[in-house]
Amino acid sequence: MSVSTVSPFVKWAGGKRQLLPRIKEKMPEKYNNYFEPFVGGGAVLFELLPSNALINDINRALINAYRQICDAPEEFINAVNKLDTEMWEDGKKYYYSLREHYNDKLMKAEYDVELAALFVFINKHCFNGLYRVNGKGLFNVPYNNSRKISVDEKIIMGISKYLQGVNIIDGDFEEACHEAKKGDFVFIDSPYAPLNPTSFESYTKEGFDIESHKRLANLYDELTDRGCYCMLTNHNTELINTLYGNKGYKIDVVSVKRMINSDATNRVGEEVIICNY
Repeated sequence: MSVSTVSPFVKWAGGKRQLLPRIKEKMPEKYNNYFEPFVGGGAVLFELLPSNALINDINRALINAYRQICDAPEEFINAVNKLDTEMWEDGKKYYYSLREHYNDKLMKAEYDVELAALFVFINKHCFNGLYRVNGKGLFNVPYNNSRKISVDEKIIMGISKYLQGVNIIDGDFEEACHEAKKGDFVFIDSPYAPLNPTSFESYTKEGFDIESHKRLANLYDELTDRGCYCMLTNHNTELINTLYGNKGYKIDVVSVKRMINSDATNRVGEEVIICNY
């Protein structure tokens, strides 16, 4: 399959597209199975196209979109195209009506092709492609005033073809790594540790708090003991350096542009790539 036909179908906070060259040069030369417990928009997955892959995310609506694209790509494309072509003159009113319908389906746990289409349409037409929910788990990001086409059919078909051989699950990150063993590669793009330790905002209502970061660090140590190759990316913060420092792991600091920060002066920052090999 041509690699050029596969790229992320959603924009995702913390997406790894700009770090891809650094991630690729730090990859282990050989590995057996590929595990990605926080797949998000899949920038690394779709760049590497690993065989024998397992992907996971706790965001069920996101994973539903992966599953629908895998299992029913034509139906998915038709559903998204319909949402695009039926857009009202008043795009803002149309967006909010679809957002309300999306949230209604979320509350009813209707994880189907229509929800996947709404998910992708909203992702392309919401402010900065941000996925954020309120305390009730309802999506609440405002409209970005665009009328752009939501999907590239060729890319969706390429993704669908690739995903046929991928194990797609939604749940806890520890469970996702349960089968990882010696010689397997685990790429961990965990939710960001906050730059300001008092602001723990989360993109799913379950949240990812300090205890979650500690639990993930314990899992990283456990995977290392199992003989897995592990790579983890996150903000270069005191918390992350405390959790992963002084353990013999290689910690590389890289400069990044932060596209999602609304204040342009805060759009340059540092991230770390932590490897156990």
